[in-house]
Amino acid sequence: MDLVPALEEPLKKVLGPATAKVMGEHLGLHTVGDLLHHYPRRYEERGQLTHLADLPMDEHVTVVAQVADARLHTFASPRAPRGKGQRLEVTITDGNGRLKLVFFGNGVHKPHKELLPGTRALFSGKVSVFNHRLQLAHPAYELLRGEDASETVDSWAGALIPLYPATAKLESWKIAKAVQTVLPSAQEAVDPLPEPLQAGRGLVSLPEALLKIHRPHTKADIEDARSRLKWDEAFVLQVALARRRHADAQLPAVARKPKKDGLLSAFDAKLPFTLTEGQQKVSREIFDDLATEHPMHRLLQGEVGSGKTLVALRAMLAVVDTGGQAAMLAPTEVLAQQHHRSITEMMGELAEGGMLGGAADSTKVVLLTGSMGVAGRRQALLDLVTGEAGLVIGTHALIEDKVQFHDLGLVVVDEQHRFGVEQRDALRGKGKQPPHLLVMTATPIPRTVAMTVFGDLDTSVLDQLPAGRSPIASHVVPAADKPHFLARAWERVREEVSNGHQAYVVCPRIGDEDDDPKKKSKKKPSAEEVAAADAEKRPPLAVLEVADQLAQGPLQGLKVEVLHGRMPPDEKDAVMRRFSGGETQVLVATTVIEVGVNVPNATAMVIMDADRFGVSQLHQLRGRVGRGSAAGLCLLVTEMPEASPARQRLTSVASTLDGFELSRIDLEQRREGDVLGQAQSGARTSLRMLAVIEDEEIIAEAREEATALVATDPDLDRFPGLRTALQALLDEEREQYLDKG
Repeated sequence: MDLVPALEEPLKKVLGPATAKVMGEHLGLHTVGDLLHHYPRRYEERGQLTHLADLPMDEHVTVVAQVADARLHTFASPRAPRGKGQRLEVTITDGNGRLKLVFFGNGVHKPHKELLPGTRALFSGKVSVFNHRLQLAHPAYELLRGEDASETVDSWAGALIPLYPATAKLESWKIAKAVQTVLPSAQEAVDPLPEPLQAGRGLVSLPEALLKIHRPHTKADIEDARSRLKWDEAFVLQVALARRRHADAQLPAVARKPKKDGLLSAFDAKLPFTLTEGQQKVSREIFDDLATEHPMHRLLQGEVGSGKTLVALRAMLAVVDTGGQAAMLAPTEVLAQQHHRSITEMMGELAEGGMLGGAADSTKVVLLTGSMGVAGRRQALLDLVTGEAGLVIGTHALIEDKVQFHDLGLVVVDEQHRFGVEQRDALRGKGKQPPHLLVMTATPIPRTVAMTVFGDLDTSVLDQLPAGRSPIASHVVPAADKPHFLARAWERVREEVSNGHQAYVVCPRIGDEDDDPKKKSKKKPSAEEVAAADAEKRPPLAVLEVADQLAQGPLQGLKVEVLHGRMPPDEKDAVMRRFSGGETQVLVATTVIEVGVNVPNATAMVIMDADRFGVSQLHQLRGRVGRGSAAGLCLLVTEMPEASPARQRLTSVASTLDGFELSRIDLEQRREGDVLGQAQSGARTSLRMLAVIEDEEIIAEAREEATALVATDPDLDRFPGLRTALQALLDEEREQYLDKG
């Protein structure tokens, strides 16, 4: 069923081709319906000022503020006419905080005349840092001259000014005018919520909600609209997930019941430790799923170092006991090799199936990666198709057409967010019947996110660390404010090494020629433009440069090596073997070591430009130390100013080792992104109004309502409006995302 024509109308027909092109390219808005669902980020009241604190770095923002001061400076410039350039510095205030605006060259004349002290305006631009202070360079602005004089304000109904997510090419007030043009079409929006649900919860209609969200007269209007639109997003998404769960429950699968005296029992008998209570509980959940005749779809999430790999291995061995095979898909060759090495070490003679000295219950464990030699690859493929190999660990090379299994019974996907949907689906398609699926992630996920992002999976949580794991101390190192702190960081690394331990140094960039942004620079900006907009925005620190500087400077005399993703695979493996064996004292690496790398003797980590990494990524990286009996140390090096959001994010990471708490902080700070997998499907964000942390109650209730509705009417025959909304949410790519799970 097509969308209502009025909402399907292309924006280029309504707004004109130029505006529509910018909206399509920069905001992903293509139709009238898209624009109506592009909601204001927040609202300002006429006559009031906005808060200038906590502006997000490197984002385009719109603020309502008053000019406190404006000064025109003249300076020598060989590029300017008559050798003199001009710079206008304007200070705006919200009554508490202040923000500097800068204009250069020919751009100073108009604002110099208009931005006089006391003038109130909307300012829009990209937040940057200069001299450790936030600023907007060459912001666009729209004066707010009064109730009757300004067309900008007059065109907006009510006392509230909506501020939209905008870009440098299209300011908030221009988006507001475009919304005003298409707003009458909101009356034709089809309501996706079943009437009893809408009435039972006292929700306004969808057309009324769209009108109130874009043109509210009161704050109560905004609340009415938000309550309704949040329910739309939560309910439609949960219906999609409920239909997926319902369809999965109809699929056949081979039941894989562990046998008493097989490979799993032999493996358990040789473990030198007992499983934690959490590992035992999660294993029971997995074995119960494997014993059913419908495919398991389970998410196993756990803290860094909680023993997920061991739990997954036991599930894989249980499947081998039934005559089946199990495959583990890892995102990188480094991680695949690490898993293969640790699994064969844990299994010992049980991993030597078909070999002299192999145990009676043993199986063969093979590695399959894209860089393997022809002979090794041919043998691995043969072992898989004959069933000689019960376990295979590999990268995306596992999903190639020529890879065939004798009887694939279980697929384990490690760090699932690294994989596209097609990759997971291709591997699952290699079973004679749908294999059981276990998805693992070391990124702790709050309950509501699990219900939203992984709503078609049953969830198991490992939040108990095995005995023997050591605490990790984390500290922020403000390199710009206190350079001596950075010097002390390198002294701490030397101290750890002198005590017989090892250290990681992590950088955001590799630093070879292809990676060098200087090679890609376009038109050379003027010295003034560089000073204003790009101060302190140097390229991220690079592995190759930092390793060289450390080896010749503060870590001189230590054995320093580098590791990054563009090294040949055999070289990467050799570097990891030397580091694991203790030959290398300091490993300077990219995030290739983020997951799965296990070197218990590594006790220190220095993360350079730590503000360039996300909260979850920092937590993952930190989990590489403190894996043995000695305490771990993680130093987060940054040049960001103390008041910046980036610095506050690092302080959050340093303040707690609780991954679930950090995941909440991370989500609160950056919103959720596309819960249907923006990285996988390339589709625009599907959560515009719903916040998965704040709206836990709505999500849980929507899940219950959706499950009940789909149980009685899985094809939604009685709910055409809901079916239309589902089709709008699930464009072809998103439909595949859910189908392939």
